[in-house]
Amino acid sequence: MNAIISASELASDLAGEQPPVVLDVRWQMEGSMRSAYLEGHLPSAVFVDLEADVTGRAGAAGRHPLPDLDHFGAVMRAVGVSPERDVVVYDTGQNWAAARVWWMLRWTGHTSVRVLDGGIALWTGPLEQGAGSAPAEGSFVPAPNSTDLLDADSAAALARSGLLLDARAAERYRGEVEPIDRVAGHIPGAVSAPTTENVAADGRFKPAVELADRFKALGASGTSEIGVYCGSGVSGAHEVLALAVAGIPAALYVGSWSEWSADPARPVATGPDPQ
Repeated sequence: MNAIISASELASDLAGEQPPVVLDVRWQMEGSMRSAYLEGHLPSAVFVDLEADVTGRAGAAGRHPLPDLDHFGAVMRAVGVSPERDVVVYDTGQNWAAARVWWMLRWTGHTSVRVLDGGIALWTGPLEQGAGSAPAEGSFVPAPNSTDLLDADSAAALARSGLLLDARAAERYRGEVEPIDRVAGHIPGAVSAPTTENVAADGRFKPAVELADRFKALGASGTSEIGVYCGSGVSGAHEVLALAVAGIPAALYVGSWSEWSADPARPVATGPDPQ
């Protein structure tokens, strides 16, 4: 199944006999956007709070570590997610948070999850206001796999044996600025690949062929293992999604730079080169 869905395709699916579960996961660095959801959301969409329901508490494992999987599973069931039912996730045009929910569901075993390409900004259909009625309870139970997730040690190893992409802005990769984390720079051996370059001006992903060419130029090949990290595992999930659009599997280092840079024992590289 495709990793993304257009607004017109989603409108058609919502009018069908088996409409997908739609999750609104709009989020900003300052916190929840539940108020925006209440003001207007896609028909039947249910709000999911990224930091309360999809990521764990900030700490030594990073600013957006993995959540407790029992809690995550309970939230997903409460919003109607079941293994046999399609799920569509969206946020604003940026779609970073939606990509993190997409990744979480895929990593924990759901095989039919897509992100609304371009987010709510490109939706031209009707919107609903208020919280709406609670959906029917779902039956999804998380069953994580071992191949799509990296920790600090496996990310460091992959930077040497395969391809580790840094999805942050290039100036953060180079260590010129660091607005959030303790230390500026990047994981030694990682390659700069800002995820903002995966999308067009309207927020939609670039064509799959164009994305595949981009990642090939960055070092992706048919035989190399690929991993992605960012600041805290949110925009990195967006790059994993872009790779999926291009037909390239990749793992996510969820702790990302917020975990790596918090450990003084971890080496740090600066400048434009991987080192």
